[in-house]
Amino acid sequence: MHFGRLFIASVSTLAFATPAVAQDAAEADGDAAVEAAASSDIVVTATRTQLPASALPLTIDVLDSETFNRQLTISGSTVDAVSALLPSFSPTREKLSGAGESLRGRSPLYAIDGIPQSTPVRDGSRDGYTIDPFFIDRVEVIYGSNALQGIGGTGGVVNQVTVAAPKEDGVSIRTLLQGTASDSFAGEALGGKAAALAGWRNGAFDASIGGAFERRGAFIDGAGKRIGVDGAQGEIQDSDSWSVFGRLGYDLGPDTRVELVANHFELQGNGHYVRVPGDRAEGRPSSSELGQTPGDPPSNTADMVSLSLTDKNLAGGTFTLQGFYNRTRDLFGGDINSTFQDPAIDPTGQLFDQSANKSRKVGGKVTYERGIPGFDDLVVTLGFDALFDKTEQTLIQTGRAWVPETEFRSLAPFAQANLKLLDGVVRLAGGVRHEDVKLTVDDYHTLASYSDNGTPIFVAGGSPSFSRTLFNGGVIVEPIQGLRAYGSFAEGFTIADVGRILRSISEEGVDIDDFLSLEPVISNNKELGVELERGPVKATASYFWSSSKLGSRLVMNSDGIFEVVRAPVDIEGLELNLKTQTPVPGLDVSFGYSHLVGKTDGNGDGILEADLDGANISPDRLNLAADFTRGRFSARAQGRFYLSRTFDGQPADSAFEGYTLLDAYIGYRTGLGLVSLGIQNALDEYYLTYDSDTVRTFDNSRYFAGRGRTFTLSLQSEF
Repeated sequence: MHFGRLFIASVSTLAFATPAVAQDAAEADGDAAVEAAASSDIVVTATRTQLPASALPLTIDVLDSETFNRQLTISGSTVDAVSALLPSFSPTREKLSGAGESLRGRSPLYAIDGIPQSTPVRDGSRDGYTIDPFFIDRVEVIYGSNALQGIGGTGGVVNQVTVAAPKEDGVSIRTLLQGTASDSFAGEALGGKAAALAGWRNGAFDASIGGAFERRGAFIDGAGKRIGVDGAQGEIQDSDSWSVFGRLGYDLGPDTRVELVANHFELQGNGHYVRVPGDRAEGRPSSSELGQTPGDPPSNTADMVSLSLTDKNLAGGTFTLQGFYNRTRDLFGGDINSTFQDPAIDPTGQLFDQSANKSRKVGGKVTYERGIPGFDDLVVTLGFDALFDKTEQTLIQTGRAWVPETEFRSLAPFAQANLKLLDGVVRLAGGVRHEDVKLTVDDYHTLASYSDNGTPIFVAGGSPSFSRTLFNGGVIVEPIQGLRAYGSFAEGFTIADVGRILRSISEEGVDIDDFLSLEPVISNNKELGVELERGPVKATASYFWSSSKLGSRLVMNSDGIFEVVRAPVDIEGLELNLKTQTPVPGLDVSFGYSHLVGKTDGNGDGILEADLDGANISPDRLNLAADFTRGRFSARAQGRFYLSRTFDGQPADSAFEGYTLLDAYIGYRTGLGLVSLGIQNALDEYYLTYDSDTVRTFDNSRYFAGRGRTFTLSLQSEF
């Protein structure tokens, strides 16, 4: 494609940009907007290896604690922070639901300490909101399809690493006080947050416990009007959230540790507003007015418990064992629509209902890694993952099952090897993972609306299973210190949103065991990349191809409810990043660019002629930023340029106009702690969100403007 030549030109530019003096990783600036993990010996836990990221043929970014907290002051949530910093991540919907948000055009897998937060059987798209970001130390992002964390992650992995245990004996306390206001400082748009984490260590034993509470007001757009509430999918605005986090640890020896981590998170809408439909023809987005939300306000609840054992010197290798339990409940808003109607319950066709998605996961991971005796340049990793998930979606007002209770089981042994050649100038890496997956669905009846005669359809249950061996491999070449090139191939594995498929069966006589739509999605990711860190310059360029013969994309029906369509999907992309120190002491500037093209078979003729639409791929994007740090003072200015886009083979009115957002941050360390001010959308740009502009082109109700200028003042203290 035309940007293949641009990739080659970019690689050449990086080579000529190499300064004469190398810089050690320890001297590298720590205030980068996104630290390239390959620029140091950072160990990325999500990669399932103790080798540094520079030894792996992957594109990896690490948002360190300082970078992450700065962005949180601007944008408020983990999802928004990641989206703002990574050009290949789509614009967020600015709602509780993350449906359609993508990384490299595919769904990312969110994890906490390696524990998947997804609900693979019925994707509630709330997995970005399962822990308060106050308890997150850093975020690791692995780009592209891979099977490192098991099912999911066809677009990449977003691993949230929780705060570390106290390192010194005694008591330590960290607190956060925060206030948020719109441009007008109107009372209805005010919000606030208070959080604290206390840690204690006594010799080998340590404990941490903390809590966080946040109240959010109404959101105001760049024209000074209330933004419409999404009554169905759920809202961030006009909501309360609270979270409790705890960690207990005991060092069994200098290299051995056992640790228990628990987290509870709950976000619930307050239901103070109702939506006022807009008018697309006149360019007027929906807004909100005071009123009572019908039914129960949408909410999201997540519980997680993890118990792990780590031994860094077991027979000369590193052993890790982790068991976990995860439970989520996603409550969606209510509505009177044709899908929920049942003449046996309400023959008037005015039946109101709302759904709740419940998922419970139990799983375990075991990994052992060591160099081969007598051949230490070869490091081998062996492991086994197990996941058991039980999910159902019910209509809570009438007690009906929309998605029947479905059990999902995944068993997966894997092996990885990494070989260092020529004293590290060349590395070969590769591995294999065998996925054995089984779904179990009992006999069930669909909702009445899915049949032509208004009576529920009987569906014979079954236990379809899939077995697939997934491969990955790559080569890394580092001819001189600080210049690294790599090529890789990796297969990723997930299943389509099974719940959407099961609930929408509209034919009699279907047997789940023979229903082809339950086949898994296997995505192939090929990538070429080059990374440079020499002197004041850090730069990366990568070009990738991602394809799946039986893909999965979302298509919305007339009720505004997404259903799954199975069709081939091909995606290609180019990513460029550059960060450099300037002659001004303490001032760094950075640049990021992403270009994505996605194709699918829109009419079933086997030819990939249609562009992926806005629900399935992000726009091209340019990021510019400047960071300044001097003594106690720090500041950041960042611009996000979302470029216009048309979609061949899609409705003409789904074209994206594009928009530009400028954000700012200033911080000063005082005797009380770090006082900081974040300004989101500093120029008060009026814009339509990407999802609203490109997806729901017939829907005047779910036609939302983006958030206008917003101020967040914070005090972060440590004692």
